[in-house]
Amino acid sequence: MSVMDDEERDSAAFPGQRPPRASVGSHRVEEEVFGKAYDPQTVRRIWAYVHPYRHKIYLSVVAVLVFTATQLAIPLIIGWAIDQGMAAGGNLTNLTWAILAFAVAVLFNFGASYVQETQVGEVAENVLFDMRRAMFAQLQRVSLSFMDKTEVGRLMSRLQGDVNSMQEFLETSVISVGDIVLLFGIVIVLLTLDPWLGVLTLLTMPVLFIVRIFWLPPAKRAFWAAHESNSVTNGAMAEGINGVRTVQNLDRQKVNFDLYDDKAYHNLRTQLTGSKYAQVMVPIVDSLTGIAMATVVLVGGSLVLNGSLQVGVIVAFLFYIQRFFDPIRSLTMQYSIMQRAMTSGRRITEVLDLPVTITDKPNAVTLTSDMDGSVAFHDVVFGYDPNRPVLKNVSFRVNPGETVALVGPTGSGKTSAMALVHRFYEVQGGAVLVGGHDVRNVTQESLGEQVAMVLQEPFLFTGSVFDNIRYNKASATREDVIAAAKAVGAHEFIERLPQGYDSQLEQRGSNLSLGQRQLLSFARALVADAKILVLDEATANIDSYTERQIQKALEILLEGRTGLVIAHRLATIRGADRIIVLQNGEKIEEGNHDQLMALGGLYSKLYNMNYASFDDIPDELVAKANAKASST
Repeated sequence: MSVMDDEERDSAAFPGQRPPRASVGSHRVEEEVFGKAYDPQTVRRIWAYVHPYRHKIYLSVVAVLVFTATQLAIPLIIGWAIDQGMAAGGNLTNLTWAILAFAVAVLFNFGASYVQETQVGEVAENVLFDMRRAMFAQLQRVSLSFMDKTEVGRLMSRLQGDVNSMQEFLETSVISVGDIVLLFGIVIVLLTLDPWLGVLTLLTMPVLFIVRIFWLPPAKRAFWAAHESNSVTNGAMAEGINGVRTVQNLDRQKVNFDLYDDKAYHNLRTQLTGSKYAQVMVPIVDSLTGIAMATVVLVGGSLVLNGSLQVGVIVAFLFYIQRFFDPIRSLTMQYSIMQRAMTSGRRITEVLDLPVTITDKPNAVTLTSDMDGSVAFHDVVFGYDPNRPVLKNVSFRVNPGETVALVGPTGSGKTSAMALVHRFYEVQGGAVLVGGHDVRNVTQESLGEQVAMVLQEPFLFTGSVFDNIRYNKASATREDVIAAAKAVGAHEFIERLPQGYDSQLEQRGSNLSLGQRQLLSFARALVADAKILVLDEATANIDSYTERQIQKALEILLEGRTGLVIAHRLATIRGADRIIVLQNGEKIEEGNHDQLMALGGLYSKLYNMNYASFDDIPDELVAKANAKASST
């Protein structure tokens, strides 16, 4: 069959939908990071979360067994009642006892079902709560190198979709125990009531087992493919939503839609295939049920006419046959649930087992506020890929209370150096020292308290302005927050908000301008009152007039603090005590502004090309612009 024939067939099968174009999915990347699907140890790992609630599970199993016993008893009671009613003259006493027995069975049936449903539901919710907490806590600890190469949509799929699959499995797993017991119980009762008719009825079982032998392998592959394609689609959706501003800016809506449509269409096909395998057993089981019941009616009816079998037994047989295939049907459906749960459990445990490369040593030192605040790089070698170093034997020292700027072309290693100060990554060689201590020998919590960072892309959380500013220091008072906001020039626009400092920010602070979000991020770093202040392109998104406004505040706020600055603006760099110039991951120049300009090297060229354009604006014009901005 030609490719065109395949496309025409797909179009006919799915009218109004185009067949997918060839596209490269990203699931292979996930397999490299997280491994393959099925792992026989998954159940034991999940049981670790169920174990605290095991007593409720045991109670549920007992309730299921009681429920199953009533299911087995009710047809026998009904059959016995029929035979007693049809007996010559009727036996009213036995019939009364049958009615009472039936009522007791129904009551036990209801009570056992209620206990089982409530207990299993409660256990499932608690287990899922514990899993989500454990996964989220683990993702907060993993290294940034992992987060750099992992799609957010994939992680969200694990935190939500995979955990929901586990919920479905936990809620049905106890029922499976009852289904298995019911299945074997019915077989025993049928063979006890009438061995010959029981064997004849059960002849349909080999057919079902043969069908399942051929069904299981392709069904398992289909369930895994459906689960994986769903994860790929979620990842593509998250990426498209997060980058919607860039998509619209570059007019890539159509291209991005097609890329997502390919993955969504592939997901549709795999989901339909998985659904087909999940549902195909249902009509087969229903057909076998009909054949078995017809056999009982024909053969059992002739035995009743011959007087060798009672009518009540035939009625009980029909009830049991109807119930016999119910657990088979249920177990068939639960197989697909189990397959999804095993895949989800594997993916969940892989997240829980992600290696945390940045950890505290057993004897780690706690940095205190009386440390000197110095920063030193000793022959630092670092690369996101160890075979391709970004920093090559870089050495420099920032003295306590000194402000040092790092400059250089894009890709020279400036931001990487700043990340190493906070120990977001581990160095491959050399050492980074803070306060005289190797960052690998201090606790991460104390390092975070003494190193405050302001990045180029401000990230604000949903909540009030007040809570966002004191995010890194929950003990900060309102006076501390207001003082920090005033220092960076954010107080005035905050006061103009509907509820001032109590105004609620939308997702990522989208109800503020980019410059306002950056000012809040700057105030957050200041209220932390850390010994070391790191500014990584922190003023890149603030207009030049506003930047000049905060420079005077910085002179006071950096007093007594160590400042590490990456900036492309003249005011911040020119006022630094020293400037370190990086190129291709190596330090090539060091000195203050005047010294480097006199040297005539790379810094001088960068300054003349990029930094001097704003330096000659008259102060009067700046003052007028600031006054106009304040009035508006």
